[in-house]
This record gives sequence, C-alpha cells and structure tokens, in this order.
Amino acid sequence: MSSLNFMEKLLDGVEIEWKPIGDVGELVRGSGLPKTDFAESGTPAIHYGQIYTHYGLFTSTTKSYVSEKTANKLKKVNHGDVVITNTSENLEDVGTPLVYFGKEQGVIGGHATILRPSNSLLGKYFAYYTQTRIFFKDKRKYAKGAKVVDLSAKDLSKIQVPIPCPDNPEKSLAIQAEIVRILDAFTAMTAELTAELSMRKKQYNYYRDQLLSFEKGEVQWKNLEDIVYFRRGSFPQPYGNSEWFDGKGCMPFVQVADVADFGFTLHKKTKQQISKLAQSKSVFVEKGTVIVSLQGTIGRVAITQYDCYVDRTLAIFTNYKADINKKYFAHQLKAKFDLEKEFARGSTLKTITKEEFSKFQIPIPSIEEQNRIVFLLDKFDTLTTSIKEGLPREIEQRQKQYEYYRDLLLSFPKPDKPTFKESA
Repeated sequence: MSSLNFMEKLLDGVEIEWKPIGDVGELVRGSGLPKTDFAESGTPAIHYGQIYTHYGLFTSTTKSYVSEKTANKLKKVNHGDVVITNTSENLEDVGTPLVYFGKEQGVIGGHATILRPSNSLLGKYFAYYTQTRIFFKDKRKYAKGAKVVDLSAKDLSKIQVPIPCPDNPEKSLAIQAEIVRILDAFTAMTAELTAELSMRKKQYNYYRDQLLSFEKGEVQWKNLEDIVYFRRGSFPQPYGNSEWFDGKGCMPFVQVADVADFGFTLHKKTKQQISKLAQSKSVFVEKGTVIVSLQGTIGRVAITQYDCYVDRTLAIFTNYKADINKKYFAHQLKAKFDLEKEFARGSTLKTITKEEFSKFQIPIPSIEEQNRIVFLLDKFDTLTTSIKEGLPREIEQRQKQYEYYRDLLLSFPKPDKPTFKESA
C-alpha cells in the first residue's frame, strides 16, 4: 500500500470536531525572565525569543538556565507541555510553538504562554498543526500591534484546532500519534540534510572570508553609507488587517522568513502576498536589488530575483555611489553582518539599526579584483551548494514533500459540512 493510500485510509470516515485551543488544554501566561537572570546551570529555562531563533518545534534540552531562586518565581513547564510565543517583530514568529520533552521541570518567562494539553490532544500534533496555512490565517485575525506584534493568550485560546474522533479519546490520540509519526519521519530526513549543509556552509564561509579579507592600507575602505543609498521597507498597520493581504493585483511581500539563509536568494514564493490596497503603504523593490534582514535572524542577504514589496525588518540598497560589483557588495555585507550580529543589541531578539550598519566599513579593491573574487566564490558555490543541484535542492524537495503530506493530514475542512460539527 502506498503512503498516500495509507494516509487516506487513516482519515477515511473520521469525524472531526474543531475545538478552540482553550477547550483542549490549559493556557498559562508566563512573566519575567530578563537576560540578566540567565545562569550557567540550574533549572532549564525557555525564553520566548529563543523559540523562533534557536529551537525547532520540540526540544528535550534548553539553551538557557536560571538559579533555583529565580525559578521559584517563574511559571513551570512540564514534560509534554507546549510553550507558545505571544510576541514578535513579525507575524511569522508570533504563535510559534515549542513542545518541551525535558526530563527536568523547566520554567518560562514573559511573552510566552504554556499550553498544557488535555487528554484529547498531543502536543506534537498541535505543533505540526500550527505550521499549516489555516492556522496562519487564523492567528493573523487576532494578531495586534505595529512595531511589535502580539497574540495574547486570550485570543490564542479562541483559535480552533481539528480533533479527530472527539467522542473516542483513545482512538483520537492514536490517529494524532500516527500523523505525528509520519511527519516526524519527514522532519528527520530534512534535519539530516540540513546538518550536512551546515558543515558545507562552514567550509564556504572560511573560504569566503579568506577571499574577502584585506589589510588596512592594502585597499580603500569606505563606510557603507558612502558606498550605497539605503532605506528600510514598510508595511501598513496593524498586521492582522485582512485588507492588506491577497486579492486581485496582489504582489510578493518579503519578510525575514522569505530570505534564504544561503545563496543570496529569496524563496521561490513568499509566505504572504501584499494586496493592491496595501502596496502604496509599503516599499516596492525591483528584481536584482540587494536586501538584508535587520531583526530576529539578522544578516540574511538576498539579491531579489523578482519584483516585490519589502517589510520594515529589512534594509534595501539602491543607487551605488562607488564602483562596486553588486554581488561582491552582497558577499561583503553578509560577511560583515555575520561578524557584527554576535554583538547586536537585544538578548534573544537581536536588532541592528540603520545608524549602526551605516558605519560598517567595507574594503573596495579594484573592480577587476572584485569580479575575480565573485567568479571564484560563484564557482565554489556551484561545486558545493548549488541552488540548482546538490543539498539545497534536495532539502527544498524534502521540505515540499513534508509540507504536502502535512497539509494532506492536517488541513481538514472547516465545520461547514454536515459530517463535521463545531465545538460549542
């Protein structure tokens, strides 16, 4: 039996009840936990910003710890609980889940909510569901804020989750567990390839840094503001307004998550499309423009391969003042941000301002030398991590495969058909 037929049989005739999150678990809002409370060891601690910058969907260990005295003042997270972000700089990261499988009881800080699942919900099933387009659209309805986007625990509790076989908890959990098993398998395959790609990136970065390094006095050095004009993107507020998205005449809307972590490209399709109405309130960027992320995941650089509109969390570079190869500039920009982001402001949600990076110094050798460096880096890139072949392509294919089966398993119809019932 094929995997597709197996999954169709798994869900064939299964009744689904859409229940608010608040009905399938207890929600506990966290508080406190500044960076100064972190310790080298002690009680495992989860900071909200680390959920979308450090972890995946689940973890058994934590990046940070706090003393027992500090832990006594914080909300406790138990094995199997889900920690969900309430605050972020963008809509993608707010509402991000992390299922905690630590052996020790942990704690959380502010801007995060603990979901303690009832006996009708598996934490990992819920975590995978939050990756679907349906959940994304639902959280967008409730998200509030301009510079900081917030999804309160109260509003989070209203978002509905599909529960199979609601009148038979044992069968419901068995179906959820099988869905999780299938998606875990795809996730594991992608993680293995991603780890290998990470090693390739380290090789590439070492080689890149050797080519891009110059001694003072060897070539001319200029502040970034003396090399190119730049500005930040923009987007109308609030983010949750449905009028700003999709519809006739919509265009790609680039946010940090839409910039690939390697290869100077955007993902082929942005997560969101900006509506015709909102376009005049954003910033249009032509194909072939260099952009860089300034918040959250800092230093993602792309040379846009299609026309788009760009969010305020990215800087846009146009009209060069110096004689410079655009791709050489992109390489230098990436190398500089990789170095400087380690010292960026913020504990877990890092930020580099326009004023700060405008003073970044970039070496400007002759245009012939720039072209030679770009040629060598392009050749090395083709040999090791080409977008058209090799690991990135395989990872992309695995990701598409995972998303296809995830949506097949989790995108249940909303309760507008007689075979489905909605929770009271």
